Amino acid sequence: MNKTMIFAMCLAACSLSFDARAQDAPTQDVRQYTDGPVVEEDYIEVEYGHFEEYVDWLNSTWKPTMEAMKRARLIIDYKVFRATPKSPDQPNIILWIVFKNGAAALDNGVALEDVARRVIGSTEFQNKARQFRNQYRRVLGTELIRELILK
Repeated sequence: MNKTMIFAMCLAACSLSFDARAQDAPTQDVRQYTDGPVVEEDYIEVEYGHFEEYVDWLNSTWKPTMEAMKRARLIIDYKVFRATPKSPDQPNIILWIVFKNGAAALDNGVALEDVARRVIGSTEFQNKARQFRNQYRRVLGTELIRELILK
């Protein structure tokens, strides 16, 4: 009887030990996706009759700035989309800036501003140009979205 009792106690202690070790083990990622790049989407409404003027600005200023940011490895890519608004409060231009991850999108403000100053000019100059563009375009909002890469 004593051997049976000792065996049972040893068995119980071993099972508790295995449970404790299993809880201490690192958790395995069971998600069916991995986090991908982060995209900043800027929603722009360009007034009727000013579309070509805005595209000229995109080509002359925005695109060279994005290319410089790519060369500096601050962004992965950028894109411009033309949209058909369903209502007056929706964008007709959507700008994408693709970052490697959330940290690159949120924590590189100083580096991004530095590149913009080198390409476009001083912050004062940029603000004056922005005020002029605001006469015919309106920024409706900005959104950050993350791509999920399915496994």
